[in-house]
Amino acid sequence: MAPARGPASNLTDNELLERCRSGDQAAWSALVARHARKVFSVAWRFTGRSDEAEDLTQEIFVKVYQQLSRFDPQSGQFPAWLMRVARNHAIDNYRKRREERVRRADDPAILDVMADAAAGPLEDVVRKERAEIVRAGLAALPAELREPLILCDLRGLPYEEIAHTLGMPLGTVKSRINRGRTELARRLMRRRKDLGFA
Repeated sequence: MAPARGPASNLTDNELLERCRSGDQAAWSALVARHARKVFSVAWRFTGRSDEAEDLTQEIFVKVYQQLSRFDPQSGQFPAWLMRVARNHAIDNYRKRREERVRRADDPAILDVMADAAAGPLEDVVRKERAEIVRAGLAALPAELREPLILCDLRGLPYEEIAHTLGMPLGTVKSRINRGRTELARRLMRRRKDLGFA
């Protein structure tokens, strides 16, 4: 039996879902509005930028809409299912882009670490050279050390989120991040000496 018609905002998630499956766009808009902040929060944690998080949020809701028929109201709550879809899509998106991000290393966080308070022409050249050293150091790390290090120190994800993203135990994540930091520092110090930095 179809749910009683009424203001979409007063309906439960399951009632909205039933209407969405019948092609009710107002119900879909209400469902998106109800859960948009939570989905955006997931997207932001994986991108660290508002514009990218907005794009990823839209991608996630497109995927959710395409998969509505897969959700069984008897098997669980819609918000939990939605968060699983959001996290899985965000993880997939991150994995597709992480190698490009490491190669380009154009994340402002890298430059912020290396930036100097002075910004004259000479300082700018030095800053860029130091940023190149960091890029090279990150690229030279084994993937098993580089990936958790980038997620932690550049993306700001908590250890638990990194463990979930990479599918490994929490203790392994902490160990690899510590090893990654030590190895990166060793490579950077050696490279800085080779280039004559103080």
